Amino acid sequence: MDLGIHGNTALVTASSSGMGLGCARSLSLEGANVVICGRDSNRLTRAKESLEVEAKGDILAIQTDLTKPEDVQNLLDQITKKFGQLDHIVTSAGQPVDGSFNNLSVDNWYDAYDTFTMNVVRILHAAHPLLSNSDVGSVVLITATAVKETNPNMTMSSSVRKSLIGLMKVLSFEWAPIRVNAILPGSHDTPLMIRHAQDTVDSGKYTSLSEALIGWADNPLNRMGTPEEIGDVAAFLSSPRAGYVTGAAIPVDGGRMRCA
Repeated sequence: MDLGIHGNTALVTASSSGMGLGCARSLSLEGANVVICGRDSNRLTRAKESLEVEAKGDILAIQTDLTKPEDVQNLLDQITKKFGQLDHIVTSAGQPVDGSFNNLSVDNWYDAYDTFTMNVVRILHAAHPLLSNSDVGSVVLITATAVKETNPNMTMSSSVRKSLIGLMKVLSFEWAPIRVNAILPGSHDTPLMIRHAQDTVDSGKYTSLSEALIGWADNPLNRMGTPEEIGDVAAFLSSPRAGYVTGAAIPVDGGRMRCA
């Protein structure tokens, strides 16, 4: 399916690996010019090289720390210099330090809000003028299924990420006709998830990594999702094919969530 985003410019944050890289790949295969960013220059270079193998648009990699306003401005300046426009933003981030409430410090909470909420606020606040100049502007926020189905051992994900759903709903009204949506991933085959699964093998809960990955998936499809399966939904939500979709939080979890 041609999503109609060929030649558009898309920024994907935290995109040197995992779901962010999967989103960048899906957008680039649709012919979008894709800007990837991250703090680790080596990982960013490897990500750019992997994308360029199949990309149907240009790939621009910019080392960026989204906690620094000057880095955010430099990122947008380079996008404007290279492409002259910004049409789509997909925000991604890793997994916060998590656990039960009593095992988390106040500093853990501040760090999580800075990483998962304020990083999104910084980039969206700075990028709004560029998105407003686009006839096809869109934003996709990647969060987690924990924002709808609370897990007692995922206090941060269940609490901090939920602020992004509120932000998404507000912006879908305030920023219209820019469309703003969210994706709620379940368990996906990312380096971070593999590390978590391997920890459960090392602890003796599972006998092999493949068994652990199925256990972590915990869904009717009996498998992990791939980063590209998140990316394909992000590309669709960014496209004119989803032109009547805004203010929506869409689970991509293999049916894991039990709530309606």
